[in-house]
Amino acid sequence: MRWTHGAWHLVAAAGISLATASGLAAAEITLLNVSYDPTRELFTAYNRRFAQDYEAETGHRVRVIQSHGGSGKQARAVIDGLRAHVVTLALAYDVQAIADHHLIRPGWQSRLPHASSPCTSTIVFLVRPGNPKGIRDWGDLVRPGVGVITPNPKTSGGARWNFLAAWAHATRVLGEGEAAAVAFMRRLYGNVPILDTGARGATTTFVQRGIGDVLLAWESEAALAAREYGTGRVVTVYPPTSVLVQPTVAVVDRNVDRRGQGPEVRAAAEAYLRRLYSEAAQDLIAQHGYRPVDAAVLARHAARYPPLKRFTVGEIAGSWRAAQKRFFGEDGVFDTIHRP
Repeated sequence: MRWTHGAWHLVAAAGISLATASGLAAAEITLLNVSYDPTRELFTAYNRRFAQDYEAETGHRVRVIQSHGGSGKQARAVIDGLRAHVVTLALAYDVQAIADHHLIRPGWQSRLPHASSPCTSTIVFLVRPGNPKGIRDWGDLVRPGVGVITPNPKTSGGARWNFLAAWAHATRVLGEGEAAAVAFMRRLYGNVPILDTGARGATTTFVQRGIGDVLLAWESEAALAAREYGTGRVVTVYPPTSVLVQPTVAVVDRNVDRRGQGPEVRAAAEAYLRRLYSEAAQDLIAQHGYRPVDAAVLARHAARYPPLKRFTVGEIAGSWRAAQKRFFGEDGVFDTIHRP
């Protein structure tokens, strides 16, 4: 887990929104957004815009502290006491895990549009210039001699999306049964030389350390890598099918309602997430490699988001709870195919 700025004592004091008496100006509101690896650049831009607009409209100054890491690790940190005011994580299961510990009230997915997913994404391939291994589809990842870079699904939400996209290819496209699909995944992970804890670490391993022939990446990570390193070092390949990635967001109710905090903290936290659905924020989301849920905004950016078949979690496993138990839980499919 890495911090964009700020320090633990700011978080422990959490959400400092101490309004002064007698109508004096309110103190700065500090929010902690606990997020996953690939969102650093998006929220750096969004936080700046949100703070400016919110102060102009309400008179309250807001400072947002960011924490980033593998989505599963981030959820665990909040459960263990990291005082997030909002979470913006890679998958609904991680947010629900926090809710299961009574930190987020039931029904959280109904509070915001699109089941609390302000954007979608998918999993693509990042390959070396010229694509020397000819990697075009998921089946190419299990060929001998193809080095595949993907994070650890035990700690990374993005890695779980990677796994599900490959499983969908084996079962939904190839029509394989359970045993054959497990064998397919065993061959794929047999080609993985290292499992980083998060998506950004995997990108570093592939691009900066030069390990592997293909990186399984968020669409946003692929776009960022192309911008930062140039297409001379990396090339994005869209497979014919992938997975419908739906990052989810929620206010951490217990933390925003802690004793000693004024109602300004909750108001700011709720506004922070609600405004992710505004046209301006949706446009910012599109600029940073995520697919906006606003159809009109998505249409304006259609050229950068090629169409492809994206299987939902429901189509692949029934639900996230079922997927977690079947694939990523103790003695699940991942444990049977990968023994450290």
